[in-house]
Amino acid sequence: MSSAPIRFSLVQLRQHPEAVMALVCALLVILGWYTLNLGWIGIALFILTVAYVVGGLESAREGMTTLIQEKELDVDLLMIVAALGAAGLGLWRREYDMIVDGAVLILIFAISGALEGYAMQHTERSIRGLMSLTVDTARLVRQGGEERVPVSALHIGDRVLVKPGELVPTDGRVVEGFSILNQASITGESIPVEKTVGDEVFAGTINGTGSLRIEIHQPPESSLIQRIIRLVQQAQTEAPPSQQFIERFERGYAKAIVVGGLFLGILPPFLVGWSWEETIYRALIFLVVASPCALMASIMPALLSGIANGARQGILFKNGAQLEQIGRVRAIAFDKTGTLTTGQLQVVDLFAPQEARLLQVAAALESLSEHPLGEAIVQAARQQGLTWPEAVGGQAQVGRGIAGEVEGERAIAGKVDFVQAEVRAIPPDWHQQAQRWESQGKTVVWVAQAGELLGLLAVADTLRLEAKMAIARLRQLGVEEIVMLTGDRERVARSIAEQLGVDRVYAELLPEDKVTAIRQLQKQYQTVAMVGDGINDAPALAQASVGIAMGTAGSDVALETADIVLMADRLEKLEQAIRLGRRAQTVVKQNITFAIAFVVLLLIANFVGKMPLPLGVLGHEGSTVAVTLSGLRLLRG
Repeated sequence: MSSAPIRFSLVQLRQHPEAVMALVCALLVILGWYTLNLGWIGIALFILTVAYVVGGLESAREGMTTLIQEKELDVDLLMIVAALGAAGLGLWRREYDMIVDGAVLILIFAISGALEGYAMQHTERSIRGLMSLTVDTARLVRQGGEERVPVSALHIGDRVLVKPGELVPTDGRVVEGFSILNQASITGESIPVEKTVGDEVFAGTINGTGSLRIEIHQPPESSLIQRIIRLVQQAQTEAPPSQQFIERFERGYAKAIVVGGLFLGILPPFLVGWSWEETIYRALIFLVVASPCALMASIMPALLSGIANGARQGILFKNGAQLEQIGRVRAIAFDKTGTLTTGQLQVVDLFAPQEARLLQVAAALESLSEHPLGEAIVQAARQQGLTWPEAVGGQAQVGRGIAGEVEGERAIAGKVDFVQAEVRAIPPDWHQQAQRWESQGKTVVWVAQAGELLGLLAVADTLRLEAKMAIARLRQLGVEEIVMLTGDRERVARSIAEQLGVDRVYAELLPEDKVTAIRQLQKQYQTVAMVGDGINDAPALAQASVGIAMGTAGSDVALETADIVLMADRLEKLEQAIRLGRRAQTVVKQNITFAIAFVVLLLIANFVGKMPLPLGVLGHEGSTVAVTLSGLRLLRG
């Protein structure tokens, strides 16, 4: 992931027209208020009228659309009614500050619309990132020749050729050839996987050094990578229950206020003997003081402050809803490779009479290889400051090992069955050591020279240093269940889980299996977080109540799909994120309680104490400012 700073430009602004409209509206409101204070009434009224149009046109359109098509009143329409009521009341009584108040109401909702548009663009980018893993054409084999055809034109039974370094175009089975494929985009496995005749390969994986002929066994649109894309789309477009509740509440609230305002504008002359002027006056004050500005300000300033606080600590919250949601998490699922582990192979153990000699000979041979295991061995020798002689006549046998001459003597490194054919004898304790390492999920490399065993090397993906402590702190925080989801082998996964103290392990999973596991956890714990870094984690990140991506190691798709990004890949930041989310919940609840109580107080004062309009406006705006300042408390700590 690029660490370049975010830069704002005219091009970026054009990509977010809602943000541009909100910015223009804000400038117009400020300018209108300033000219009004200068006494330029006509100019001020013109500027504020433009602000109403610029900031309120989209809300008015959405509110009217909801009213006409769904026969429902929502907060958008209530905002327009309240703002126009304030403007009309201000013109009627020549109290022009009321027009500014109406413009401020519109500005608040314009900002909300800008945030919504920004979130939608993030969803679109995540889908485009997934699409980059697919190719448009494939090498179709016909009568001994090759022909480039669109992937969509392939049928079951067709055979395609995949050359070294190319993306596999669609799912299929190998019918000819041998190669090593990088399946990290699908399974998250840190070590490339050997594929030969009869093995299944997946679209979006990268072919290694050998050519493969693959027979298509299912339509291209049913390939695993296409299913991943559909899973991400489905999970991101499904509104969670909390969002549905908020939408229903807003519409019910808007309906109650509008209907209440109409009754209050008609009935008092008949019921309590008010004059029509007094009735309209009180009804318009009702619309102003009952406007949900303070209620809405109870939430967003607090969440935005929490987001800013998190950003200072290296925790990127993509939206305010997830800041609240992370505080409710009861279970957390972790991907293994690149999340709980570094995702980089390293030599972790040596077994040899002379370790330096073992590393020198192994590095000499593996320097001729491009296999990830070989790169790890060469890196280990460099870290110890060793130099090694040049190996000549290197011959690699794919999936077995490599042989060559080192200092004039035949040397060999690889699997036990590849090496033992050229050594005189293998002591029993060497076999026992190899079996112990393999039971821990490590890959064992045997090394011999001149018919004598030099030793064994164990290569593995290493744990992140902070992983164990991070999991322990999550338990202290009250997280009830911690699980690990991985596409890696069962034995490797179990070994990692035992070292970390993870509650449950799901191994050898495909991306859709991870989604199933997340759904099962959600049935039991409701609010579940998923932490991952790879493309294969994207569907599970989207399905989880809160998706959390590793910022440095994470793929572009994981970063776009996730709700929260740990910018420095520091797992201990999870604890801070949960604590911040819980603080945000508390502040929001306090603000909502205060806002509702103050609205009730203003409504009572309006009809019992006959509150004057300026005091009603002051109370309305004052309560909005109060809850906004309360939300800013989350900037601290």
